[in-house]
Amino acid sequence: MFFSLQPRDESKLIIVNPVSKLRLLLLFSAVAATLCVGFKPINNSVTTTPEALLVLGGHEEREHFAAKLAQQYPQLPIWISSGSPQDYAQRIFTKAGISRDRLHLDYRASDTVTNFTTLVDQLKAEGIDSVYLITSENHMTRAKVIGDIVFGSRGIDFQPIAVPSDNPPEPIEKCWRDGARSIFWLLTGHTGAILVKYGGKGLKFL
Repeated sequence: MFFSLQPRDESKLIIVNPVSKLRLLLLFSAVAATLCVGFKPINNSVTTTPEALLVLGGHEEREHFAAKLAQQYPQLPIWISSGSPQDYAQRIFTKAGISRDRLHLDYRASDTVTNFTTLVDQLKAEGIDSVYLITSENHMTRAKVIGDIVFGSRGIDFQPIAVPSDNPPEPIEKCWRDGARSIFWLLTGHTGAILVKYGGKGLKFL
């Protein structure tokens, strides 16, 4: 079945004490940094049997790669988080001979953290406990950090499959930032980027 979901409104702000929450954010960042540094190089070994393909949107080549991979796993549904526009994404998979009823296009995510948080409970409700995680090679380390925190909190496993990329690896700071945001989501349910405002106004979290 094909469906599309509208973006979720995350416009509400939470005003927090600037000193205590800054300390908490630094702690989150330290934990996230540990996770980033601790990861082993990407590999495609499968220890469990994935029940779906999950494609993180952002670059068209990820969807082309997923369409070819889907030919090898005709029984698996395909979930795409904020990828190409609906009509274009459908054409990519139709051209590869993939039935539209295997596609689940979701457009709620606005970044890598929300790629995971917007789908984690829905995947769990569908009885999916393991997925193939598909994203660009240079993006995979950050995706794995977030996935371990967000998917791990719901008992969902993932097997990374990296799409070859000529782009350089992402700055490690992005990994720290999004690891911290993922931990913050676990504690508060909020996933937005953190806006730091000085001048006595404190910190505001989207």
